[in-house]
Amino acid sequence: MTENLTAAGVPRRAGSSADNASSAISAVGLRKSYGEKLVLDGVDLEVVEGSVFALLGPNGAGKTTAVQILSTLIGADGGRVRVAGHDLVGEPDAVRSVIGVTGQFSAVDGLLSGRENLRLMADLRHLGRAAGRARTAELLERFDLADAADVLVSTYSGGMRRRLDLAMTLVGDPRLIFLDEPTTGLDPRSRRTMWEIIRGLVADQGVTIFLTTQYLE
Repeated sequence: MTENLTAAGVPRRAGSSADNASSAISAVGLRKSYGEKLVLDGVDLEVVEGSVFALLGPNGAGKTTAVQILSTLIGADGGRVRVAGHDLVGEPDAVRSVIGVTGQFSAVDGLLSGRENLRLMADLRHLGRAAGRARTAELLERFDLADAADVLVSTYSGGMRRRLDLAMTLVGDPRLIFLDEPTTGLDPRSRRTMWEIIRGLVADQGVTIFLTTQYLE
């Protein structure tokens, strides 16, 4: 694996292992360079379905680049990757249909309310009016945003914005979620809340979480 990058997988249930579980992500020899700068040098990854997988490393280690490749945002220079059983290069649309991505920086619209942000995402996912409203209400409640649902997001705290960002990723009910530095800029209490949410997604819904972080928590 690229120097300074460390991978760690946490199974969903005690006693589960890669030997008896399906693979959510399988990557062999992943390589990426920008000009003469080698960012990923033959990275191998095996992520078990229904687990939390953490890619740990300092800034500039290639964590975000790995997420961008695995989520089809950019191409790799070499290597073989399958995501949820789909070939990353040959079946990019199939990969996109089963994943959700929350970037390092919040992508919510501060000029809209929390409810409007979620409804917009529901429209983009073609959920339909009734289904979109129901999904929005469900996510606002789950992420403890119901009381601030109709307030402009520009007034939200950092923790609230991050929770809304993750809620928007879940509108399409993805099987695999990429979280790039999900606790960046959050205070200790908000970080703990975010980790609780992440663990709950795996335990309650069986989704797979692939996250990058600088924190050993």
